[in-house]
Amino acid sequence: MNPKPILLASLVLAGFAVAGVSMVAVTNTAMAERILANQRLAMQRKLEAIVPSGGNNDPLADRIEVSDPALLGSPVTRVYRVRRDGAPVALILDPVVPRGYAGPIKLLISVLPDGRIGGVRVLAHHETPGLGDKIEEGRSDWIYGFNGTSLEQPTPERWAVERDGGAFDQFTGATITPRSIVKTVKNALGYVQSQGPRLYSEPPVTPRHAKESS
Repeated sequence: MNPKPILLASLVLAGFAVAGVSMVAVTNTAMAERILANQRLAMQRKLEAIVPSGGNNDPLADRIEVSDPALLGSPVTRVYRVRRDGAPVALILDPVVPRGYAGPIKLLISVLPDGRIGGVRVLAHHETPGLGDKIEEGRSDWIYGFNGTSLEQPTPERWAVERDGGAFDQFTGATITPRSIVKTVKNALGYVQSQGPRLYSEPPVTPRHAKESS
C-alpha cells in the first residue's frame, strides 16, 4: 500500500483540526472581551445612577480598596472616586450586608463630600420574593429613602427601622432585611467620616483583572 495518500490525508485532517481550534480560541477571546466590556458598561451605569451631579473621570479606574470587615462586611471593599475636573464629587463603596434574612446582600453606596448619601442600590441578594426583595428599586421605592440622609439627618439614634424606634420603613412581614441594610448604610457613612480626605488622595489600585462586575 502506498503510504503517501494516507500521510496526505492525515496532514489535511491535522490542518483542519488546527484551524478549528484556532477559530474557537479567537471566537472565545472575542466573546470574553465583549462580555467584559458589557459588564464594565453596566457597572458604569450603576455608579452614575447614584451620583446626583455626576463627574467627568472614570471611577472604575480611579478606585482604591480598603479593609474594615467590622463596618463594611467583607475583607476587601472597593471605593470608587467620582471627580469633576479633579474636584471630589462622590465616593462609592460596595459593602456587604453580612446577615440579610437569606444571606449576604451586596450594596453600592455613594457618599457626597458633605457627608450626605447620594444613593444606595442593591447589587445582589437572595431575599424572599415578594417580601425581602422589595429592597430592589424595580420592586419598590424603599431604597430611595436613603437619598440625602447623613449621620446628622436623621440623628444617629434614629438610624433604625420604625419597629426599633427609627426613621426608616420596614416591610410587612420582613423586618430583618431592611434592618440589616440600614445598619450597613450607617456603618458606611461612619467609615467615610472617620477616614476623611484620605479616601480621595490614596493612589488608585492597579486592577488585578479587567472584570469590574457587581
